[in-house]
Amino acid sequence: MTEARKPFWISAFLDQAPGEGEASEAFWAAVTGTSLSTRRGDDGEFATLVPADGDDHLRVQRLADGPRGVHLDLHVDDVRAGADRLAGLGAVEVADLGHIIMRSPGGMTFCLVTHPCRVRTSPVVWPDGHRSLVDQVCLDVPSVLLDAETAFWSRALELDVVASATASTFRPLRRDPALPLRILLQDIGSGDVVRAHLDLATDDRAAEVARHGSLGAQVVAEHARWTVLADPVGRAYCVTDRDPSTGLLP
Repeated sequence: MTEARKPFWISAFLDQAPGEGEASEAFWAAVTGTSLSTRRGDDGEFATLVPADGDDHLRVQRLADGPRGVHLDLHVDDVRAGADRLAGLGAVEVADLGHIIMRSPGGMTFCLVTHPCRVRTSPVVWPDGHRSLVDQVCLDVPSVLLDAETAFWSRALELDVVASATASTFRPLRRDPALPLRILLQDIGSGDVVRAHLDLATDDRAAEVARHGSLGAQVVAEHARWTVLADPVGRAYCVTDRDPSTGLLP
């Protein structure tokens, strides 16, 4: 029963605010070298960013109302057993729609689904030879929620917290080679709810940032090992100096 409740895959959903779907989806398909699947859902609100190889781990949703964001899908064999387990760790169940919508102790929305995925996609090799891959979700956590949120995700995924060589504000979970996305928690100081953004790993940050700029992204800030950008609808994300095959620092 333990294995049936434990996540075997993680997907990230880009939640699009009303009117932003077309521009956002076109950008993220181009940035990730994926293609947009046939739309699904009662109003065609869902689609998948389909990679050239392996199983998908990025999806999009057009919201009827509310702000843009990122939420996670945790794939489990038994959503009810998984939800009960996570509720025991401090999560709150919001709705059971066949898939189960939950919130972490810090208010981060996530869902439990059963969609089967097992094979990680390869990094995309771009025409100049550099590579990149969306391989991490960073949870932006207010200081007052950091300890509880870190403990929750560590126990939920059964992954230890490891030391960060990048910044004292980061709390990465140990990378599981079976999962397409690693979870990194970041202390953002003030705030009252946990949000999330995507991180790409690349072996040539300057080339990767320039490529994103050509597709309509804007540079927001430069740091020693990462660049903060905003996509054409204003969604923040990062391009980081990490090997896209291993996720490790160069």
